[in-house]
Amino acid sequence: MWRLFPQKNKYVQEEAEFHFDPAGNIPKHVAIIMDGNGRWAQNRRLPRIAGHQEGMETVKTVTKHASKIGIKVLTLYAFSTENWKRPTEEVNFLMQLPVDFFDKFVPELIKENVKVHVMGYTEFLPAHTQDAVKRAIEQTKNNTGMVLNFALNYGSRAELVTATQAIVKKAQAEGVAAETIDESMIADHLMTGFLPVDLRDPELLIRTSGEERISNFLLWQIAYSELFFTDALWPDFNGELLEMAVASFQNRNRRFGGLNLPVADEHQVTE
Repeated sequence: MWRLFPQKNKYVQEEAEFHFDPAGNIPKHVAIIMDGNGRWAQNRRLPRIAGHQEGMETVKTVTKHASKIGIKVLTLYAFSTENWKRPTEEVNFLMQLPVDFFDKFVPELIKENVKVHVMGYTEFLPAHTQDAVKRAIEQTKNNTGMVLNFALNYGSRAELVTATQAIVKKAQAEGVAAETIDESMIADHLMTGFLPVDLRDPELLIRTSGEERISNFLLWQIAYSELFFTDALWPDFNGELLEMAVASFQNRNRRFGGLNLPVADEHQVTE
């Protein structure tokens, strides 16, 4: 884990100074929990919806920068299955945001060769939100660059329940033996299953606003993700901070439960 702290309106590293290497190891899949829109607005004595509006501008900035530095998949946690508990006025505004966002930003996404995907229980979204999502997906379907994947009305526990139900139905219909159910089968039934196998799991998970929680996001997929927390509120996040998060990733030693030992020392490993 690595995090940034605010100092004199800038974000500086707590420990060692890492520098982003554009020719270095770029995480193929980056996921972001976009948090802090409401606090950003409240700090300016603005209504919370002003923070969400500004947050959408940040999505545009970060999307283009992520594509520029070579990220293959950018998954953004836009609206959770729990967010329906918020005040009706705020929820209604959030349901309108994809309409405004896609109508204005899709031409730029096409120019940037970015392909839109939306995962989540979209069938429960208002009709106008569903229509905007479908249009964006259709209009960018031939793009071959970065995948911009929005998690919209998404919750990871619900996703796991849905995947389990689908596997049970498959087992009942096709006589699938219990011992043949493995990690690969489960991954195929998750909402990231549309991605190539090597791109399904985020290598880097970023959360803004200073909170250090996963908040029911990609619980299966982030089993070995590197975690990066910043106190920057989402509307203040930008391309430079994205690069700093990637710089942190580039300086991690990812062992996946094993040991990275010099070849001469490998015989010493007994467990």
